[in-house]
Amino acid sequence: MAVTEDLKEQEETSPRPEEEKQKPQLWKWSVIFLCLYGFMAQLKPGDSFITPLLLSLEKNFTREEVTNEITPVLSYSYMVVLVPVFLLTDYLRYKPVLILQSLSHISVWLILLLGTSLLEMQFMEFFYGITMAARVAYSSYIFSLVAPSLYQQVASYSRTSVLLGVFTSSALGQLCVSVGEVSYGTLSKISLGFVIFGFALTLFLPWPKRSLFFNRKLQGPEEASPAEMDQMNRDCPQPTAAKTVSAWRNSVFFQMLKELLNVVRLPQLQVWSLWWIFNTAGYYLMVYYVHVLWNEVYPTSENKHVYNGGVDAASTLLGALASFAAGYVKIRWSLWSELVIGIVTALQAGLLIVMSTTSNIWVCYVTSALFRSAYQFLVPIATFQIASSLTKELCALVFGVNTFLATILKTIITIIIADKRGLALAVHPQFFVYSGYFALLAVIYFGAAANVIIKHFRNEKPATLNQNGDIELCSTMMVANDAEKLTIGKV
Repeated sequence: MAVTEDLKEQEETSPRPEEEKQKPQLWKWSVIFLCLYGFMAQLKPGDSFITPLLLSLEKNFTREEVTNEITPVLSYSYMVVLVPVFLLTDYLRYKPVLILQSLSHISVWLILLLGTSLLEMQFMEFFYGITMAARVAYSSYIFSLVAPSLYQQVASYSRTSVLLGVFTSSALGQLCVSVGEVSYGTLSKISLGFVIFGFALTLFLPWPKRSLFFNRKLQGPEEASPAEMDQMNRDCPQPTAAKTVSAWRNSVFFQMLKELLNVVRLPQLQVWSLWWIFNTAGYYLMVYYVHVLWNEVYPTSENKHVYNGGVDAASTLLGALASFAAGYVKIRWSLWSELVIGIVTALQAGLLIVMSTTSNIWVCYVTSALFRSAYQFLVPIATFQIASSLTKELCALVFGVNTFLATILKTIITIIIADKRGLALAVHPQFFVYSGYFALLAVIYFGAAANVIIKHFRNEKPATLNQNGDIELCSTMMVANDAEKLTIGKV
């Protein structure tokens, strides 16, 4: 029976000859259009110069207001809207959330152009938080357009289009400021024009027929293959009591929440999820406040040559190269993960210390670019290590939970360190605290690495001394054990 079902699945997943002739152009054009939208949505040349605009004579906010009252709202907004946006993205099938994101982009730049009060700038940060939370709609939308066999390919296309858009946007903004001597206000008008065009593109995006969690029944047999979670639910006998349970408890989403409790015991999933939570929180705290730091080291009101856009463009390029290089790192991650994470985290701690103490703007520029590249180097490694033993649906849920926990942690630190109701530290002391945060993480990672390595070599010694075939038996059991772990969440 299992063989018969496997053959049926293969027949379902393999496209028919007629379909191959009819549909390839359709999905290709859909992916191309979505990637075009992903590129255009990032074209906001004024993005790198929002902080200089707020601190300029045009807006005339103080550095304390920007640091302790305006910027913290971004963390609070992101945390509040992340879960609703994540669920609505799947329930509404992506497109409405992308429209919401574009409308929020328009709101950000309209407020920057027309707003003058502190409250209006806080609303601007609130809408900016919505745009960040809605990024999940773009990253997952593309998977609804193609068959599972093409997921990896189209994911690289969508990621490349976003990075190219960020790079082009930052470089264009820098050229406008340095070469064209465009004012920050005019740069905001240019950005508003781009995001309005991006909004127009969203109206023509195709409307997906299915999504990962809530709209899976809309999927026909000729489209993507049934997910492994569905196969699991078919194979496992359902108790009669389940018929009386409410519909949402029988949904795929609820089943995966239960499955999530099982997969959290995987060691590599634990390690890289903890890295994702703690290091991502620290990374975005640095990103949110680095422009304020640059302005304190090199005040825009006193200097004409500001290179925020150029540095952001260089950081994006270095991050892309670091992510690419990470794909060629071939080591035994089950043994060396904690050590690699510890080394990179210690490097980031050192870079933050330099940023918090230097008075040279070029040192700030270089260290911030290296800090971002170090984080981007580990992102694809973490993504693979987390995703390699999970189904596509469960993987999306795990990343959603990790991102939400990172956002909560980031918000707590913001309230304590940056908010005026907390310590309300200036930006230099903030970066010193962040360096201590990363240094503490590095110590913990090195301690965990030492523990894993010592255990590994202790367990290896008895194996090498055994000459009676026990090594082979042990290896076989370990392989079987690993195979059992990897099948958690899969049938």
